[in-house]
Amino acid sequence: MSEIVLATLNARYCHAAFGLRYLLANLGPLRDSATLLEFSINDQTIDILARLLAQQPRIIGLGVYIWNVQAITRLVADLKRVRPGILIVLGGPEVSYEWQTQPVVELADYVITGEADLEFARLCEQLLDGEQPAEKVIHATVPQLDQIALPYDCYTEEDLAHRVLYVEASRGCPFTCEFCLSALEIPVRAFSQEAFLAAMQTLLDRGARQFKFVDRTFNLNLRYSQAVLQFFLDRYVPGLFLHFEMIPDRLPDSLRTLIRKFPAGTLQFEIGVQTFNDDVGVRISRRQDNRKLADNFQFLRKETDVHIHADLIVGLPGETLESFAAGFDRLVGLDPQEIQVGFLKRLRGTPIIRHDSEFHMVYSPVAPYEILATREMSFEEIHALRRFARYWDLISNSGNFVQTRQQFWRNGESPFAIFQQLSQWLFSREGRTHGIPLPRLAELVFLFLTEVLQRDEEDCALSLWRDYTHGGREDRPHFLRRFELPAPRELREHSAQLPFRQARHIRA
Repeated sequence: MSEIVLATLNARYCHAAFGLRYLLANLGPLRDSATLLEFSINDQTIDILARLLAQQPRIIGLGVYIWNVQAITRLVADLKRVRPGILIVLGGPEVSYEWQTQPVVELADYVITGEADLEFARLCEQLLDGEQPAEKVIHATVPQLDQIALPYDCYTEEDLAHRVLYVEASRGCPFTCEFCLSALEIPVRAFSQEAFLAAMQTLLDRGARQFKFVDRTFNLNLRYSQAVLQFFLDRYVPGLFLHFEMIPDRLPDSLRTLIRKFPAGTLQFEIGVQTFNDDVGVRISRRQDNRKLADNFQFLRKETDVHIHADLIVGLPGETLESFAAGFDRLVGLDPQEIQVGFLKRLRGTPIIRHDSEFHMVYSPVAPYEILATREMSFEEIHALRRFARYWDLISNSGNFVQTRQQFWRNGESPFAIFQQLSQWLFSREGRTHGIPLPRLAELVFLFLTEVLQRDEEDCALSLWRDYTHGGREDRPHFLRRFELPAPRELREHSAQLPFRQARHIRA
């Protein structure tokens, strides 16, 4: 039983609630009276309610995000019906801006906007002492990072074994991209390098091997980023995995020298390209040197074993279908292992809304508030791109068709045009974008390549067989049975030696 319960609904079990661990770590004397409970958005509200009430709390603090706001709203409504005396405190980005009209805020007792690391503890002290703050909505002042207790001892042994560990060396972002909440967090503030690395050492000593840095611009402070990379390089052990969000056009020699030294499967860079349209970039206050970006991609792909996850956004104000297609083709030419085709979201508090009138921006009013139509792109075009993005995930990002993908576009053909054609063809045949078994998807890809694009059947069959058996499968789909193909074990001898994250995107 705990007087204070911190809880949220994560998108998946493997995600850890990083923000709640900060709140727990900074409760001071109240920490022993608190517990942290994590659920997923797939859990039943009634079951979550039962587990929360079993703690007999006086205060429940809930983290509200774009992916869980609807479920949290239902949960708070039920909590208030069953135990109206429990004080509900909300926090998180979804209730930090434009909170005045949100049903979940109306249901709750208190809301803390902004960085609540220290403010939550102060509020709990007041409430447990019987004091009632004058205002329902409490605007937390930006804390000095040296005043914040680091949360890494709040990761349990179960977290270390089964969850991705979120860590951060800094907060904030120097850029002002209008679609992003990080644009509101200026200036960038760094945690003490000594204290941060000491905490990372403790995690390593406890057996942690997967670290996901949530810093928006890890390679901004070169001295700090070099120190972090060198720290992990000096302590490399098999299975170590580091994920960083990187500025696309900032990769000087000092970082390149270190990056080259990391073994395959260790580094993953998430690089937000977002758009190659210079006019759109200026319009949304995004600065990006695309020439340097291209040079950095070429370096990473040719001279390192870094896994690149690159992002493009559909629906930015002024972006046409043609300019998005040109940007997609340009990014495919830079050859990142993964391209995430995302859709513009109208996040609360972001200045992207200033373009709504001029560019006829139409968003869904329901989380995650994705773009539905713009002046330049109709609903039908954007919806077709949703299918495009889903099929791209299944075929290209999955790593299930690495060799086969090379059969799609040749001799200057547009990757976007070919894959758009494939997307339309697949949907006309299947009428769905989910629940397609891999053998069926492989057969559909084979039919498209050989019947629509008129590619050679033997070449396509061999490519598909290499891809199909790469993950350990030995069953032969019926459409491949008429071809003479190598034994699966022969094909896997080389790739079996590679780390998984690289192996799924590499073929012998």
